[in-house]
Amino acid sequence: QVQLVESGGGLVQAGGSLRLSCAASGSISSSQSMGWFRQTPGMQRSLVALITSGGSTNYAASVKDRFTISRDNAKNTMYLQMNSLKPEDTAVYFCNLYRAPWEVYWGQGTQVTVSS
Repeated sequence: QVQLVESGGGLVQAGGSLRLSCAASGSISSSQSMGWFRQTPGMQRSLVALITSGGSTNYAASVKDRFTISRDNAKNTMYLQMNSLKPEDTAVYFCNLYRAPWEVYWGQGTQVTVSS
């Protein structure tokens, strides 16, 4: 069993920056991938950024060149650096860890609100 806890969300003006953190209770080095997802009342939960055990990354087109995903295996923590934030980035952001189809874990979510 793995527990994930997000932090770093908050209120920021358009054009500003936030850094989200996801702390895992267990090792993340053995995970096939970790990622950040976001969700609003009017949308399904969607992928924002993904990082594999080998360090490869992928980003949604809407955040490419603005967001950066990273992880620190020694600290069992994943990060999402968000720059040049836009009002459309407003959502609840969730941390995800994937080991196998039967071993998928989610954090509780953290609110990000971007004002115009």
